[in-house]
Amino acid sequence: MLPSCSAHGRSIAMAERQVFSIRQRLGVWIRDRWRWERALAAQQPGPLSLANRGERLEAAPDGSGFACRWAFTSRLHAPLVQPELGRRLLRRCLAAAPIERRTAPAGCAGAPELSVLIGHRGLERLPLLLATLESLAAQEDVRFECLVIEQDTTARIAASLPGWVRHLHTPLDDPDAPYNRSHTFNAGARAASAPVLLLHDNDMLVPSGYGRRILERVARGYAVVNPKRFIFYLEPEHSRQLLAGTAGFTASPPELIVQNLEAGGSLAITAQAFAEIGGMDEAFSGWGGEDNEFWDRCRTLPTWIWGYEPIVHLWHRGQPLKQAADNPNLQRAREAMTIPAQERIMALRRRVQERHGH
Repeated sequence: MLPSCSAHGRSIAMAERQVFSIRQRLGVWIRDRWRWERALAAQQPGPLSLANRGERLEAAPDGSGFACRWAFTSRLHAPLVQPELGRRLLRRCLAAAPIERRTAPAGCAGAPELSVLIGHRGLERLPLLLATLESLAAQEDVRFECLVIEQDTTARIAASLPGWVRHLHTPLDDPDAPYNRSHTFNAGARAASAPVLLLHDNDMLVPSGYGRRILERVARGYAVVNPKRFIFYLEPEHSRQLLAGTAGFTASPPELIVQNLEAGGSLAITAQAFAEIGGMDEAFSGWGGEDNEFWDRCRTLPTWIWGYEPIVHLWHRGQPLKQAADNPNLQRAREAMTIPAQERIMALRRRVQERHGH
């Protein structure tokens, strides 16, 4: 699993920049720099073709993106050694897919085509959530609704949300239980009114064409769309400045650039498909595991796996259990995925029927 957005993972990344050997630095100059310069100078989607040495990408059927043909998330190595490469990549990506921030959507008449679901708890990440909502408000050529599902003992953020956002308060039965991401998305899916759901985290800013491009791929027959190619993780001070409006996206090089983030962070699925595969498994409590298991079931459906979007990730403190080698959720996910996906789907559908009586 990815450690990059925790304080521990970030301190490792910053230390790595200072301890690269002369051999490693020369390796980037000799073996990577020419690849980067060629890709950064190319027309789109050329910059999206960048990966580490030894990593294999597969081009999308329409040439618009790339699938990572390795098992886990990875960080682009060259920008750790030469941070300016990361800033140039971010600049190229945002030139092709700009991220904007608005206080409210422009407004499109008619029923929503897309329901954006965002889970949230507490006040610490409220500024990140509000910035995420501003990037969603800038969506163009798509009718959408946004639901923020607050999972807390008491509702704390409703008055802080813009008027165009629907607020759902869904406390857990056990007030001391850790945050349950699956529970928030299942509750949001039941309340959503659009035929396509976007399961989205509260710390990720997306381009203004994000929703429209998802719906274009759904219209081609894909029930699941993973749009993410690069996640640009901002350093703490850069993130604070961006939230305050005193710095732009490329004011500093990104601290990390992550690839192959499959179900985590932002994933679209039709409402029908979400129900057909049993929704998300609420047995996962606390950080991690639920997205891996959910993605495994998603792959039983027609799935768009070729990432094409840049996303900017705002800095926050790491999640509890994030660095724990014995995280029970990750072990649960590994054990669950030894059971065939169709068996898990049937079990989850029975659980939903028993819980909600239909």
